Amino acid sequence: MIIVMKRNATERQIDHVVDWVESIGYRAYPSRGTEQTVVKAIGGERGGEELKYLAALSGVDKVVPIRKPYKLSSREAKEEDTVVQVGNVSIGGGSFTVMAGPCSVESEQQLLESAYIVKKAGASILRGGAFKPRTSPYSFQGLEEDGLKLLAKAREKTGLPVVTEIVNPEDLDLVESYTDILQVGARNVQNFALLKKIGRSRVPVLLKRGMMTTIEELLMSAEYILSAGNDQVILCERGIRTFETATRNTLDISAVPVLKELTHLPVIIDPSHATGHWKYVLPLGRAALAVGADGLIVEMHPQPEKAFCDGAQSLKPETFYELMDELRRMEYVMSATAKVLV
Repeated sequence: MIIVMKRNATERQIDHVVDWVESIGYRAYPSRGTEQTVVKAIGGERGGEELKYLAALSGVDKVVPIRKPYKLSSREAKEEDTVVQVGNVSIGGGSFTVMAGPCSVESEQQLLESAYIVKKAGASILRGGAFKPRTSPYSFQGLEEDGLKLLAKAREKTGLPVVTEIVNPEDLDLVESYTDILQVGARNVQNFALLKKIGRSRVPVLLKRGMMTTIEELLMSAEYILSAGNDQVILCERGIRTFETATRNTLDISAVPVLKELTHLPVIIDPSHATGHWKYVLPLGRAALAVGADGLIVEMHPQPEKAFCDGAQSLKPETFYELMDELRRMEYVMSATAKVLV
């Protein structure tokens, strides 16, 4: 349920509503807007009928049911878009943010070179894997804490915020001490122990859709994080597994407008993992901007042929520069067209 407070509701009245909601076994999430406060009541075991009596409390304007199973991430719970703030970088709310870098952190030279390329091209966030969950136990698993230290050094040198994957709930304190965004990979999208734990963090989270995950299941995973207290969640469409073998996965580009209708959370696209081949990253990057995504996360490596993992889907620096130039031109055209239509 959403309890909409009157515009002139006092803090005492809001606190009374919160206390009443929690006294009957629900969790209360007050959200104070510029003009009005709403209190989201989540949980409970009696079907929500008792919450209807809230309409009689002082300061309450109306009580509205949330019909979606994902209560906190739905548009019903919050109509305006969530903007995730990472340092000086805004993700969502009309901006188009590009995160880029190598699949894995391999060495100081490789990462710093990547970071300078990312910054020169005009991207906003550096990506790099310190912990690498791999299909084969014999594949490169990442530099772990040494990789995190290199990411922190690259941030210090370039000023770029960093995003890296967390694999094990026990590593949360370590990873969040080095990174600006916690990435939950496709294999961990329904690792509920991990989702609950990072939900208690205050570091923004990039949640990737699983290979076999429906849109509703993705939003329910986001709900685990939101319900634990972390409302800074970014959703990522990175391709799903289908019968098609021409690409590594099948990019569900339609997921972007669908998610935009269902949720207030920002949505970005990962064309690198979606296709598994660098030559498809540029056209799908353009498609992401055109369809209304809030950004991209792409893999770029100074020497993809020498990459420890996923070299085939990593852009060379010159191709990455080309992508960024194309995106800037598209943004300009789309902005100019929108002004003409208005």
